[in-house]
Amino acid sequence: MDPERFQSALEDRLGFRLDPAVPEVLPEEAYRDHVGVHPQKQAGLVYAGLPILRGRLGPDEMRAIADLAERHGSGELRATTMQNLVVVNVPAARAAQLERDAAAAGLRLEGSPFRRGTVACTGSEFCKLALTETKGFARWLVEDLEARLPGFQEHVRLNVTGCPNSCGQHWIADIGIEGKKVKVDGRLVDAYYFCVGGAVGKHQAVARPVGYRVPASHVPEAVERLLRAYLAGRRDGQTFRAFCAAHTDDELRTFLAGTEVPAEARDAPAGPVPHGVDG
Repeated sequence: MDPERFQSALEDRLGFRLDPAVPEVLPEEAYRDHVGVHPQKQAGLVYAGLPILRGRLGPDEMRAIADLAERHGSGELRATTMQNLVVVNVPAARAAQLERDAAAAGLRLEGSPFRRGTVACTGSEFCKLALTETKGFARWLVEDLEARLPGFQEHVRLNVTGCPNSCGQHWIADIGIEGKKVKVDGRLVDAYYFCVGGAVGKHQAVARPVGYRVPASHVPEAVERLLRAYLAGRRDGQTFRAFCAAHTDDELRTFLAGTEVPAEARDAPAGPVPHGVDG
């Protein structure tokens, strides 16, 4: 069923015609994490975005953020698609005090691109479908990348998902990693498969599986190699998305591995399709 037929069937059930959607102008680059203090469209008001690493908060942090919203804003909080939180409707004159109070509570209104741009699904801790643990891994990955690339300032979405169901939305990430299992010294360990170059907005694209899979412990060095290749090879302020679009899967896999390696399938074949089943 195409969109027009779906809308027609829906309107028949509703008994009235739906208004047309407002024309949408897609942004050139759709990286919007709302971190930091920014003006709202309402005069005299600002919002303050707090990066929440892998979207996980403890009770003390939750109380502190709620207190910031009540004391400096309208008491409202907004959640973002980047797993961060936003305190809204803050009078501009109170923004500086909000920043000081946030710092005193151990919170921050800024962060590295890795801290701001990493998203992780629930993972095997609470999901029976996940193949890998993601939340602790994502924290370690961010902290490791911050140490490896302390001066890195480019926008990068790094999405971690624990299985092919993609609750971590790795298909729209600059660097999306999908949870797998591999054998190391005869023992199954967490691993990740790389998909690169996803995007939303005007240049929307599905991340490309590039045939590279490594144990979870090797992911930070692979990401570092790819990002250093980007910094060394980009042209005229080229975004990471554009850099990936300009390179083949083989080239991107070589950047990740540091050397030419054969492509690996996302999933090992389970065997021949059973007789009588249409594969």
